[in-house]
Amino acid sequence: MANKTKRITESAMLLAIAIVLELVSKLFIPEQPFGGQLTIVSMLPVVLISYRHGVKWGLFSGFVYALLEMALGAKTVSAAFLPGYFGDNAMIVNALAMCLLDYIVAFTVLGLGGMFRNRIKNPGLSLMCGSVVALGLRYVTHIASGYILFSSYAEWFFTQDGFPAWGAQLVEKLSPVALGLVYSVVYNGFYMIPEIICTAIVSVLLARVPKIVTKVA
Repeated sequence: MANKTKRITESAMLLAIAIVLELVSKLFIPEQPFGGQLTIVSMLPVVLISYRHGVKWGLFSGFVYALLEMALGAKTVSAAFLPGYFGDNAMIVNALAMCLLDYIVAFTVLGLGGMFRNRIKNPGLSLMCGSVVALGLRYVTHIASGYILFSSYAEWFFTQDGFPAWGAQLVEKLSPVALGLVYSVVYNGFYMIPEIICTAIVSVLLARVPKIVTKVA
């Protein structure tokens, strides 16, 4: 019972830290026009829960984190169910798909961050690899969501004022299907790739503190 209480308390604290890091990030790091934002390694605490307490508990914690993210993004979530967000009519299916992919799946997969803790002996390398895989899966999920739901913005995105010339070249050379996929990879990559790199670096540094990477479960 004591271990269970400690696990719940510690996980709650780490989730709270994750939310605080994101909120602080919003104060001085601008959000992208269609969602997504670089944060101060706000997902690392969720990865750490998985590393310390196991993947099963990590996935549960990731799911709870996903619900918290939906609460923080309530304005965007509610807007998705209104007419005009995905076109001329209220597209309930698209709105539900957005909630599933951009929130539930995207943040729950962070719970896989501890998958290497018993496979790689070096704590720094183990935590780093777990972070890269977990955040990489979130990136892939956003790519899928962007392609399925927002690829119609691809041509505008690559030809807007100020965008490098290679954007217009992509519009000319690629089919609409390919352009939509490249758009989602590029758009989500603007914030997810730096986030993955920063989280990987900080995870290695954090692992130098033995008590932090102690395996509880």
